[in-house]
Amino acid sequence: MHEELIGQLRRFLNRHPAGRYWIGYSGGLDSHALLHLCARLRSELGGIFHAVHVNHHIHPEADRWQRHCRTVCETLGMPFRAIGVDGRAAAGESPEEAARNARYRAFACLLRPDQALLLAHHQDDQAETVLLQLLRGAGPAGLAGMAAAAPLGRGRLLRPFLTVPRSVLRAYAEDNRLDWIEDPSNQELDLDRNYLRHRIMPLLKRRWPACARTISRSARHCAAAERLLEASLAPRLSQLLDDQGRIDAVALGELDPGHQAQLLRAWLRRKGLSLPSEAYLRRIITEMLPAGDDRMPVVRWRGGEVRRYRNRLYALPPQPVPDPSWRRTWDGVTPLELPDGTRLESVAAFGGGIAGHWFRKGVEVTYRRGGERCRLPGRTGSRSLKKLFQEKGVPPWLRQRLPLLYIEGKLAAVVPFWVCRPFAAGPDEAGVILRWSGLAAGGETENGSVVSSEAVRA
Repeated sequence: MHEELIGQLRRFLNRHPAGRYWIGYSGGLDSHALLHLCARLRSELGGIFHAVHVNHHIHPEADRWQRHCRTVCETLGMPFRAIGVDGRAAAGESPEEAARNARYRAFACLLRPDQALLLAHHQDDQAETVLLQLLRGAGPAGLAGMAAAAPLGRGRLLRPFLTVPRSVLRAYAEDNRLDWIEDPSNQELDLDRNYLRHRIMPLLKRRWPACARTISRSARHCAAAERLLEASLAPRLSQLLDDQGRIDAVALGELDPGHQAQLLRAWLRRKGLSLPSEAYLRRIITEMLPAGDDRMPVVRWRGGEVRRYRNRLYALPPQPVPDPSWRRTWDGVTPLELPDGTRLESVAAFGGGIAGHWFRKGVEVTYRRGGERCRLPGRTGSRSLKKLFQEKGVPPWLRQRLPLLYIEGKLAAVVPFWVCRPFAAGPDEAGVILRWSGLAAGGETENGSVVSSEAVRA
């Protein structure tokens, strides 16, 4: 049985090759089994596996769990990385959803284009997900459950065990004497998934022992139907999208409501966002599509939000609001992790970006507070950032998240758009180009990442 399990994992990875696989390792039984199996495959696949542990800083034992995961990885010789997030729930958000959103934001920021995240979701998880979606009134997309492969950030999310029962992973863990963590919150019956797992699923299995397998089969049928529907919508959706993946709100508003709803669902799935309920979808159609050119309405749900700006609809994950008082000194060399999970990096250049000698004077990174001005090379006088943002069409919700660089107390760059005088490198001068990456949906590129080189040239 165990050799069959490792064979299944090997075949799955062969179908979904990556330059690096990050193993989502919580320390629990399922993720530990996945970690152990991947460690066994290293001899034939090489050092492409790395473990990543997300510390939500919620449970009193969170730091001890992180140390446990690090120790296990050291024992297995598995490279290990821990990422700390703020998993606390905001007003109106469930603790479970808040932790999940924080975790997936961290994963999305971690992945590079040739990388994939492996998660240990199994057949029983899939059955629970489908039943939860059914109880929430989901359509075919929701009833398709979790996908075995899906985009995430700039990489991919992979679930190799969706056809494997939980009992098989437990048997593997017990037979190999794995030391896993039991999170006590998994027993709290006030959480919907736990109630379903501990109270409802045992009843269903007593009457229908194969129910997890058959529910998962139904999920695959729904996924196939949804793929056919999405394929039929693809030509029309492509006509509505610009080169940055935003929808033409005026053109969408001219269609009948049934087509509008289906196209919005297909667009949100393409963006990797969880689908809103029918009520929220109706609000997008009735409130946002008829809005005037000068309006900037927003519809938010737990898994994302849609905004309108200059007759375009933007699909975004929940947008964090940075603290304008945040400030860090930066050496301009080591990648700088920003509070919202994005990253600031530098690349040596010649004749572009910030002149290299300025970095010897010390650089500070902060956020916009209001009233900032920048003198652009080649233009007379200084201009307010507000005016520059309007000229360039930078969406208002993005403006507060842009990293600002200060040198000797003066604004030197607005990443990823401008370098201010006198900090820009001359045509024959060594410079440093700044890159801002990891921004989830709603930035300046189709996949949501803002990675700029030319934009910060003089």
